[in-house]
Amino acid sequence: MNRNNSLDRRTFVTGTFATGALVAAGAAACGCSAPTSTDGSQGAASLSHPPDDTQKNASAMTADANEAVYALLDFSDERERDFASRNLIAAPETLELTDESGKVVWSQKAYAFLDGADGSPAEAPATANPSLWRNAQLNHLYGLFEVVEGIYQVRGYDMTNITFVAGDTGWIVFDPLMSVECSRAAFELVTENLGSRPVTGIVMSHPHVDHYGGIKGIVSEEEVAERSIPIIVPAGFAEHAVAENVYAGNAMGRRASYQYGVMLDPGPQGSLSIGIGMGQSKGSISYIAPTDTIVATGDVRTIDGVTMEFQMTPGTEAPAEMNTWFPDLKALWVAENCTGTLHNLYTLRGAEVRDGNAWANYLMETKARYGAEAQVTFQAHNWPHWGNDVVNEYLESTAAMYKFITDQTLMYVNLGYTSTEIANMIELPSALEKNWYTRQYYGTVRHNAKAVYQKYMGWYDANPVNLHPLAPADTAKKFVEYFGDTDAVLARATQDFEAGEYQWVAQVTNLIVFADPANEAARLLCADALEQLGYAAESGTWRNAYLTGAKELRFGVDDDPKYRTTGSADIQRAMEPAMMLDYLGILIDANAAQDLDLRINLAFTDEETYLLVVRSGVVLYERGVQDESADATLTMERLGMFAILNRDEEAQKAIRVEGDPNVIAKLTEHMAAFEFFFNIVEP
Repeated sequence: MNRNNSLDRRTFVTGTFATGALVAAGAAACGCSAPTSTDGSQGAASLSHPPDDTQKNASAMTADANEAVYALLDFSDERERDFASRNLIAAPETLELTDESGKVVWSQKAYAFLDGADGSPAEAPATANPSLWRNAQLNHLYGLFEVVEGIYQVRGYDMTNITFVAGDTGWIVFDPLMSVECSRAAFELVTENLGSRPVTGIVMSHPHVDHYGGIKGIVSEEEVAERSIPIIVPAGFAEHAVAENVYAGNAMGRRASYQYGVMLDPGPQGSLSIGIGMGQSKGSISYIAPTDTIVATGDVRTIDGVTMEFQMTPGTEAPAEMNTWFPDLKALWVAENCTGTLHNLYTLRGAEVRDGNAWANYLMETKARYGAEAQVTFQAHNWPHWGNDVVNEYLESTAAMYKFITDQTLMYVNLGYTSTEIANMIELPSALEKNWYTRQYYGTVRHNAKAVYQKYMGWYDANPVNLHPLAPADTAKKFVEYFGDTDAVLARATQDFEAGEYQWVAQVTNLIVFADPANEAARLLCADALEQLGYAAESGTWRNAYLTGAKELRFGVDDDPKYRTTGSADIQRAMEPAMMLDYLGILIDANAAQDLDLRINLAFTDEETYLLVVRSGVVLYERGVQDESADATLTMERLGMFAILNRDEEAQKAIRVEGDPNVIAKLTEHMAAFEFFFNIVEP
C-alpha cells in the first residue's frame, strides 16, 4: 500500500493505522489546536515527542481518526444496547471477585470509568476507538438476566456467560466460565434470586478453557459421581482440551497475556473490552472429565425434564463445538458460533486455524433447521437476540461475514497475491461493515484473511527469498549494519512519528530493538508508536497487544504471578496415557538427549500397557506391547506417568522399577523447563 495515497476511513477502525497524512492535513485545514492536557479522557495532547517512558495521550492524528468513526457507523442505533440490558433480574452495585489469597481475579469495578457522572454512558475519549468504547460499555452491563422463562444467564462475571436452564428439580448449566471463583459467585447470585436448586446436568459447548475451567465452582467431582450428573460435550472435546491447553499451553498462556491485556490497567489509556467480554479472569482453573459425548447432529438428550437437540459444528470457533436447540422453549443456543462481534479464524494467542467456509455453512444449516421456529438466540459470550426475524438476520449476516472473508481471500490467492498483500487489500462491503453485532472487536477481517491464506496455502508466499529467512535478531542486526547511523534512523523515525506513520515507526524501531535491546531511544519510540496504534484500534485484542508491547518496551517484562491464572493439574491428570507420552515428547529436548536410547515397558495397573521407545531423544510408543528385553519395566497407575512428567520424586516412589534403576532419571534429565514470561517485543 502506498502510504502517500489518501486512505479510506475504514483503515483506521479495523485497527490498522497505516498513515496519518490525511487526518493531519484535515486537522491543519480546520485550524484545530491540540489541548495540552495529559488526561487520557480529554482531547489530543501536543505531538512533541519527549524521549521518556511515560504513557502518552492520543496524538492529533489518532484523535481525528477516532473521531472519523462516528461518520462511519450509526451510533443512534441502540438495538444492541437494548438487548444487552434487557430482562435484568439482579446485579450487585459493584463487582470485584478475589481468591483465597486476596488476589483480584475479576473486576467490573475497575471499569467504572465507562459510566458517566449522571449514570448515562460516558463519552469516548481521544485515546479509544469510539466503537470499541461502546462495546466495552455493553460488556460492562453485568448481572443475572432472563433469556426466556426457564433460561437465565449470569453475564459479566467472567469473559464468558454462564447459563442456567431450569429443569424439573435443578439446573442444567451451560459453559461454567473460566475460573472457579467466578462461577461460584455467579451460582450464588442465581441461588440468591431464583432459589436453591442442585446442578442436574452440565453442557460444555467446546474445549476452550473459558467454557469449562470454572466447573468446580458449581459442582465437585464427588457430586458428579454420587448423583450421576451428566457432563455433555461434543465429540473430540477431551482431545482438543488437552492439545490446546497442555501441548502448547505455556506459549499460548504467555501470548494470551498480550491478547487479553492482563498486565494492563483498565482505563481510557489502558484495557477496554475484547469484544466477547471485558477480558480474562485470573482465578483457579479446574476440570472434570465429561461423561456423555454428542456425536451427530440431531442427537437428543432429555435431562431433568428438559429436551435438547444438538447440532455438531466442528472446525468453526473450535475443533469440537456444538449448538443446542430447545424445542419446547423455541430457544437456540449458538455456543460461540455467533458472539455479537466478528470472531477469529486465527486467534492472537495461537490456536488451530478455523474453517471460515465451514463456519458459514454450519450457521446456514442452523438457520435451515431451527430458523422457522426460533424466537431467541443466546450464546456463550455477549447478549441474546430476540424475535424470529432478528434471529434469522443475525444467523445469516454472521455467516455472510465468514463466507465473504473466505471467498474474497481465495479470489485474491488465485490472482497471485500473498497473505500480507491480501490483508492490506481486503475491505468489507458496506452493508456487512455496518452491522454492530459483527464489528471487529475481537477478530478482524485482516487477520482472518491471513488465516484463510494459511489454511489453504500455508506460511510460504512462494518467493524463494523467504524459503529460509534469517532469524529475527540476525535480520535486525544486518539491517542496522546497513542503516549505518542508527541515530540518524531514529531522527527520521521521530519525524515519521510526528507525521502519524505509526505502523512504519513501530516496524523500523523494533528492528533496532532486536539488534540492540539496550537502545533506549528505539525502545521508547517503538513504545510510543505502538501506543498510538492501540488507541486507534477497534479490536480490543489488537489494542491490548499494542499497549502491552508498549508497556514491556518501557519497563521490561513484569513476571508478577498476579497476572496469571491459578493453574490446576486437573487437565493433566485427565490425560490418557497416549496424551501423557505425547507431552513427554514435547518436554524432552531431543537435541540435548540425542544420545539417549531407551525401551521401557509401561505396565499400567489401571490402563492398557504401552512400550515407550526413546530413539535419539525422540519419544515413540506402541499401545498394548511389552518387550522382554526392555531396559526397564515400570509398574504403576496411570497417574504414575503424571508424577514423571512433573518431576515429582515423592510420587515417583510409588512406581515399581524392574531393570535399570536410573531409567526415570534418564527420562527426566533432558526435560525442558518452560519459562512463562518469555520475551515477545525484544529478542
